[in-house]
Amino acid sequence: MSRIIAGAAGGSPLVSVPGDGTRPTTDRVKEALFSRLEAMNMLSDTRVLDLYAGSGSLGVESASRGAKSVELVEFNDKAAAVCQRNAELVNKVAGSKVVTVQRSRVESFLARVAEAGVDQWDLVFIDPPYPLTEIELALVLELLAPRLSPFAVVVVERSARTPQPTWPAGLALFADKKYGETRLWFAEPAGDPTNPSV
Repeated sequence: MSRIIAGAAGGSPLVSVPGDGTRPTTDRVKEALFSRLEAMNMLSDTRVLDLYAGSGSLGVESASRGAKSVELVEFNDKAAAVCQRNAELVNKVAGSKVVTVQRSRVESFLARVAEAGVDQWDLVFIDPPYPLTEIELALVLELLAPRLSPFAVVVVERSARTPQPTWPAGLALFADKKYGETRLWFAEPAGDPTNPSV
């Protein structure tokens, strides 16, 4: 059973998505990822976007650890309902609506926020299902790049057997790490030297 690892809601069990339509991040990878993000001071008081959220595990972990706001974007009905339940758990602990859920296709969501000119995000998780093509992922990254704050970090989680994502002009890779069958890629707004390479 997956759980929130640390923070205000640390130790709380998370509802999982029934069936095999999602690929949850393992607790081992999640612990390593969030240790790295905490070392980079990327969790406290940040605006977080969790795309292809699945159960919302990465987003609610961020909220538990002090994120200012978290948006979970998930199109699948069952997964979106699970996101809502996990969001409610963290919001109850926080005493406010820190986590919100958007039932939407990722591309549609990003197109809408671009038109609306909404606030930019500081930390973005992209953990798409394996069938998503590299071309589709590149489009998502291109739509996302203009909506990032100057010191943002984008984390892409994919199978270790997939190629490095194609980064648009507004994003640059600064680190990657393999954990068994999973690889994480870390990118930042291009031309911003202040995010540390680790």
